Amino acid sequence: MTLMSHPYRLLSIALLALAASLAHQASWAQVAIPSAPPIDAKSYILMDFHSQQVVAEQDSHAPVEPASITKLMTSYVAFNEVARGNISLDDEVLISEKAWRTGGSRMFVEVNTRVDVASLLKGVIIQSGNDASVAIAEYVAGTEEAFALLMNEYAKVLGMQDTFYVNATGLPDPSQTTTAYDSAILARAIIDRFPEFYDWYSQREFTYGGILQHNRNRLLWRDPSVDGLKTGHTEAAGYCLVTSASRNDMRLISVVMGSSSEESRATSSQSLLNYGFRFFETYSLYQPQDTVATAAVWEGVSDEVSLRVDEPVFVTVPRGRFDDLSSELALDGNITAPLSEGQAVGALQVRLDDEVLAERQVITEHSVDAAGFIGRTQDRLKLWWQGMFDDG
Repeated sequence: MTLMSHPYRLLSIALLALAASLAHQASWAQVAIPSAPPIDAKSYILMDFHSQQVVAEQDSHAPVEPASITKLMTSYVAFNEVARGNISLDDEVLISEKAWRTGGSRMFVEVNTRVDVASLLKGVIIQSGNDASVAIAEYVAGTEEAFALLMNEYAKVLGMQDTFYVNATGLPDPSQTTTAYDSAILARAIIDRFPEFYDWYSQREFTYGGILQHNRNRLLWRDPSVDGLKTGHTEAAGYCLVTSASRNDMRLISVVMGSSSEESRATSSQSLLNYGFRFFETYSLYQPQDTVATAAVWEGVSDEVSLRVDEPVFVTVPRGRFDDLSSELALDGNITAPLSEGQAVGALQVRLDDEVLAERQVITEHSVDAAGFIGRTQDRLKLWWQGMFDDG
């Protein structure tokens, strides 16, 4: 791909949101952004939900045992099954002896009873029930082992390259691993794809069979902006917490893996979230319906075509650096008719200094038919003549 430098090829491009925000940024122009606070964890990550940019991290790709963070994928698989119509929230699940006997944290379902899928999922999410997790796995896939295969397939689709599951609970197994980065990717997918279920991750308590149990995520009580997601703990994994919070239309996801205590995982997560919200901002620059450029068309019935991005463009920047953003459009050579609507013709990059913060395909907003013989011939002659004077 070659960056098109000739003015007739790129008629207009501008960051749509910059002008309206410069005044807001002025007071931050001279503020230095500090490093992330010290975190008690084997690894951690702070990621913006919209831009997917990493704000802070330490060993975020290092493999660790996931403990009950595993249950994020258990619920994600179940949500997909509901969305596809393969199971229903009202379905009654027969509790097997294996599910009933599963140790660790429990929902306290009874063997040979029937429990609806919605209640089981709340038991997984709010109470971190291992028994509920096995019951869901067996209902969806027949066996927990088969369900783990599904979990791994979904992990591949999401790009969780360093994650491998062997069970639905997170009970200790040295071959079951994930990373802070992969856990953030999974959390983002849950929030993005299943907003109708996401509210369950913010519920502070759930009662089943007359037994009231509280959500172990302490930040749900301490920070009103926090609305999820999941805790985890085993001796091998340490104390883990995947958290998300939203303030002023900015949503952050923090993952703390291998902290030393239940309190430490909460305070570490809170510190990361406060740091991100205090010193960074996220902006929506382009939406797929926005025209980002108008480019020349050769050999077409129209001389130009409007271009848009194929996906939204969000960027996360340190406060005070918004005015320093720049954009570049790289076209895949001359744009020649015929063109179909939605045809990819290049890429848009948004940079801060030398770092590419976002890159999206640029596609045509509408189709352009080929011109007749005379029109095509005239444009070919123009291109030939222009090429005679182009540099090397």
